[in-house]
Amino acid sequence: MAGDLKLNGDSRLIELAALERREGERSEASRSGGAANSRRPAAAPAADPEVVAKAKRRKFTAEYKLAIVEQADRATDPGEIGALLRREGLYSSHLVEWRRLRESGALSALSKKRGRKPTRNPLAEENQKLKATVARLEKKLQQAEIIIDVQKKVSALLGIVLPETGRDGNNS
Repeated sequence: MAGDLKLNGDSRLIELAALERREGERSEASRSGGAANSRRPAAAPAADPEVVAKAKRRKFTAEYKLAIVEQADRATDPGEIGALLRREGLYSSHLVEWRRLRESGALSALSKKRGRKPTRNPLAEENQKLKATVARLEKKLQQAEIIIDVQKKVSALLGIVLPETGRDGNNS
C-alpha cells in the first residue's frame, strides 16, 4: 500500500501514493456508517459490551441433574461427554459434583437448597410445642380413663362398692 512504496522522488510514485491514500483512507465513511470509497468490507456490528451488574446464578433442578448424569453415563463414544457438556453449557466439575451427590444420596441430595435458611416464626414454634403438649396430655388422660374403668370392673367383681363421683371429682 502507501507505506510499502518507497518514495525516492519519483513524481509518479508520489501521485500514486497520494491517490491511494485519498481513496482508501477516508475517515468520513467510517464515521457515517457507510463504506463510501473504502475497499475493506464493512465491519460487523459489535456485540453489546455492557456487563450486567449482578450475574444471575444458574439453578439446576434435581431431575435435570440426574438426567444429565444418566446421559453422561450412557455416553460410549470418545468425545461424547464433552459434546454433551458443550451442548448444555456445563463444566466437567458439574458432572463430577452431581455424580458424587447421586452416589451419596440420590435425588434428595441433588435437590438441596442453597443460601440462607428461612427465618422461623416464633409463634409457629410455640404452636407446635403446645400441640405436642396437648397430644401428650390427651394420651395420659386416655390411659387414666382406662385405669379407672379397670378399677371399676375389678371392684364390681370383688363386690366392693365404690362411691359415685361426677366428672369434676365431687361426690354426688
